[in-house]
Amino acid sequence: MSVGERGNRMTVTDKIRRQVQRCLDDFRRGELSEASLQGVLDTIDTRGLKRHDLLYMQTSATGVTSRAHGMRLIANGEVQTLPANPDEWPYQTVLEAIRDGWRVVQFPNLALMLDNRRSYGLGNEFILERESVADEDV
Repeated sequence: MSVGERGNRMTVTDKIRRQVQRCLDDFRRGELSEASLQGVLDTIDTRGLKRHDLLYMQTSATGVTSRAHGMRLIANGEVQTLPANPDEWPYQTVLEAIRDGWRVVQFPNLALMLDNRRSYGLGNEFILERESVADEDV
């Protein structure tokens, strides 16, 4: 899976929308079948297909518009290799990730803020999650 592309994972909702659109197209052509409709119902029950992807973003400040200076992506249970050049990362800010369907599950812990005299931890780290479906034919 290429991480350089946005929308690199299909959500359950996206998969259902795609199948319903196919059913509408089939209906308009007079080719709608029971199997097509059953496929939509089967997709709605996707407990085995759901995945929770995680995105760890380290930023220069606590705001969601702060530029990312570190990133780690876990998609479909695998750590993804990101480009070495930060300008090629899928998101430059947390806000960009939110707009692409990511949910913030942890904001930076202000108790871990870095200070000039001491280091307390990672500082401004956001943790985001997104539900997706496993890579399978839709």
